[in-house]
Amino acid sequence: MRNDWSGQRFPHPSGRRPIAGDALGADPAAPLQSTMQRAAGLGPIFELKIFDQRFVFVSGAELAAELADESRFEKALSPALVALREFAGEGLFTAYNDETSWSLAHDLLRPAFTKDAMRRYHPIMLAAAQELFDVWDAHEGPVDVSADMTRLTMETISRTAFSTDFGSFSRTEPHPFIPAMIAALKAGQRKGTLASMPGAGLMARRIDKRNAHHQAYVDRLLDDIIAARRAGSGDDDRDLLGIMLNTPHPETGARLDDVNIRHQILTFLVAGHETTSGALSFALYYLARDPALLARAHEEVDRILGTDPDAEPVFEQVAKFRFLRRVLDEGLRLWPTAPAFTRSPRETTTLGSGHVMRPEDWAIVVLPMVHRDPAVWGDDADEFDPDRFLPERSRGRAAHTYKPFGTGERSCIGRQFALHEAILVLARLLHRYELTPDPAYELRIAERLTLMPVGFELGLARRTPAELPGTTPEDQAGPSDTCPASSIDQPGLKATSHGCPSGSEK
Repeated sequence: MRNDWSGQRFPHPSGRRPIAGDALGADPAAPLQSTMQRAAGLGPIFELKIFDQRFVFVSGAELAAELADESRFEKALSPALVALREFAGEGLFTAYNDETSWSLAHDLLRPAFTKDAMRRYHPIMLAAAQELFDVWDAHEGPVDVSADMTRLTMETISRTAFSTDFGSFSRTEPHPFIPAMIAALKAGQRKGTLASMPGAGLMARRIDKRNAHHQAYVDRLLDDIIAARRAGSGDDDRDLLGIMLNTPHPETGARLDDVNIRHQILTFLVAGHETTSGALSFALYYLARDPALLARAHEEVDRILGTDPDAEPVFEQVAKFRFLRRVLDEGLRLWPTAPAFTRSPRETTTLGSGHVMRPEDWAIVVLPMVHRDPAVWGDDADEFDPDRFLPERSRGRAAHTYKPFGTGERSCIGRQFALHEAILVLARLLHRYELTPDPAYELRIAERLTLMPVGFELGLARRTPAELPGTTPEDQAGPSDTCPASSIDQPGLKATSHGCPSGSEK
């Protein structure tokens, strides 16, 4: 997937070489973070040339907002997503815009993320969290936060997507599906990284050969689950698989075929567990290192859940944890776990930067840089401050400048699910445990398909919740308070008094 831009010039890091281009300054293990470091002082749009491949990046909020204009621009697949297609196929995340399977799946799966659907998932989320806490209660010493959050979110998405328990908290060894999926994902990621290198085709074939058995196992297991469900009663539509199997399109009557259903399940497993586990891990990292913020979080959960450390929030209470929601929003501002998206114009257009962009051109919006643009977020944009998302501080903020769930019609369909799960887990965890961080730990971020803290451990001790007065008027959240903060940027949605759009649950 070449990116020519008609020979136009962009700022680039110093030290470019005749053949390798800017490759020698890149860190293959941390391409995003090294790009951010190298982009200092280059302005809102810049490029990296890696051998014969040209990557154009947007880091300025104003230009990113322009690219979010759905009337002029649409999603493009970066080389990394093209490589991921070989694993996840035509899923919602990896489909091309003109593939009919995307619009069909999107229409069919909307009911899976309504408020009524979320009510059905709520007890499943609670049960998975309790299993994790049971393991923690029996554990001595610090826990690996990112690893355990990933196990938790994998269990939650597998149980809600296709009613399968991978036994993450009961098995001594992981279910074979998990390492096979991870190996197949790593193979795709490796191929995406190598796409611009000399001899990429030969290396890709070698990678495919080494990992063919992992891909085959993943496909076979999911195909068997789909076949078994088809052979059953056929009327179970409580999970995502049931909806895809049993629900025709309301207007055309079209249905997804079994191969595409497998692609959608893989998409939800891949995109739906690491993004949420990363968001939880970053939130816990920033809370644990700031005693004042942690005290505010404990105060909120104690006030809403009471003095019983085993209390579980009912569905309606999740929207009342408004400080926890701001903590999640701020963590996703600094480190959006899906850290970039790619855009192309629908027709030839001129950007605010003066560059001419044709439909075959694409630009990568680097969200951790857009979310730190001082023009939008102030001179302290690198600091963690959940109160940036207080209504009075959010009003007047430029649209399309906060995009942790992507943008436009291709934005994350499961953002409501992810936020409900993350807030629920944070509330229970903080109500139940005191957190003790390692004072010597410095944040290190692993770059997989998503961003994730690595080596981040916490000491846990059971706590006694404080006896506090009941909920305050601020806590009486209406339905719109559960909407994702980024959805205010979605076209066609009217913002409510809380800064969230009406109709965001549809």
